[in-house]
Amino acid sequence: MAELVLTTYDWVPKTPRGYVRDLRVRWALEEAGLPYRVERTPFRERDAGHLAHQPFAQVPWLTDGDLSLFESGAILLHLGERSPVLMPTDPRGRAEAIEWVIAALNSVEMASLPWSFFQFGMADKAASKPFDDFLKLRLERLEPVLAGRDWLAGSFSVADILMADVLRLVDRFDGLAAHPACRDYVARATARPAFQKAHADQMAHFAAAD
Repeated sequence: MAELVLTTYDWVPKTPRGYVRDLRVRWALEEAGLPYRVERTPFRERDAGHLAHQPFAQVPWLTDGDLSLFESGAILLHLGERSPVLMPTDPRGRAEAIEWVIAALNSVEMASLPWSFFQFGMADKAASKPFDDFLKLRLERLEPVLAGRDWLAGSFSVADILMADVLRLVDRFDGLAAHPACRDYVARATARPAFQKAHADQMAHFAAAD
């Protein structure tokens, strides 16, 4: 088995710590018990070597032998191929996990991320109503789904890592107050020991560079 190497920034400001997307990959690796090591790339200097792995100058990327993958969703689907802990093995469960990976990224995160810019004070709060309404609609659709199941594809999978991490950012600003099933789902997912370790490791990683 090839060595797995996760690359993330060497440092980020305090505000995004605990939410940088290498956490999703750390979480998956911890759930699966796959050995890995972490390498650093400069936050303030995105050079050609960085762009060769991540053309948008973001993080994370994962190296698996001679394969280098970027985008957290793609990385988690790849890791799902490495471990049945992360992906159901039956065709129906696998298909459900994949569709919810895409839904987390394309239906929920596309609503939650612009909304979060207003919460962080990065945009004029007076202009936030369309984004508030868009996110509210997505959460209203998701709420009955999560009220009827513990995990999205039967057993815990990469779909839950992605969806819970997307919703964590909303919950940070109390955006799940009117959606108890979504809020309980986040609490259930983040209580898992693998998440707790991944989160602590990311916080320690960035704090070490202060």
